[in-house]
Amino acid sequence: MIDLHTHTFFSDGVLSPFELVYRAKNNGYTAIALTDHVDYSNMEFVISNIVRVTKILTESYDILVLPGAELTYIPPKLIKCVTEECRKLGAKVVVVHGETVAEVVPPETNIYAVEANVDILAHPGHLSEKEAEVAAKNNVKIEVTTRKGHGTTNKEVVEIALNKKAKLVLDTDTHNPENLLTKELIAQILSDSGLPGYYYDIMQKNALEIVNGCY
Repeated sequence: MIDLHTHTFFSDGVLSPFELVYRAKNNGYTAIALTDHVDYSNMEFVISNIVRVTKILTESYDILVLPGAELTYIPPKLIKCVTEECRKLGAKVVVVHGETVAEVVPPETNIYAVEANVDILAHPGHLSEKEAEVAAKNNVKIEVTTRKGHGTTNKEVVEIALNKKAKLVLDTDTHNPENLLTKELIAQILSDSGLPGYYYDIMQKNALEIVNGCY
């Protein structure tokens, strides 16, 4: 299992990077990205600390651990600039906190994110056809999330993304141990999203594209 959207206690998660990764490995994960919330106020601190431990974690627990960041509440016109800065700091996976229906997010976050060539647009809420088209063109993956609240529009997101040939990934947006992927959770989310069971393999291949692009 590959999960490219998780949080540690470097933002609003409850686990240390070491405990999160060990628990993920125990659940059967093969790769995980640590993508704590960042903006201009904390990105250097968060990314540098995540980068510092990912090699140790990968070697110690025999699971690929990628340093990442979730750009959260960034003024939309600054998303491209912040993305570039995060990559320079060592973030291998850049996720943008999309316009979820569960929170008030700056309008146009979705479109600026897919135009900025980030890796994943997370929980995009009411994904528009234009956003999906641009995501497909720029190979930005659209997230189907297992997280309650954010996942309310999963079925809508899936329909629009597939119609415009945008690629989907399944992520957890993990904040606590109970959020981590299990086979049962995957099956439930696929069913709720209107996807056949075999589609998880396709989503994993899409996630693997991101992983392979990190090196």
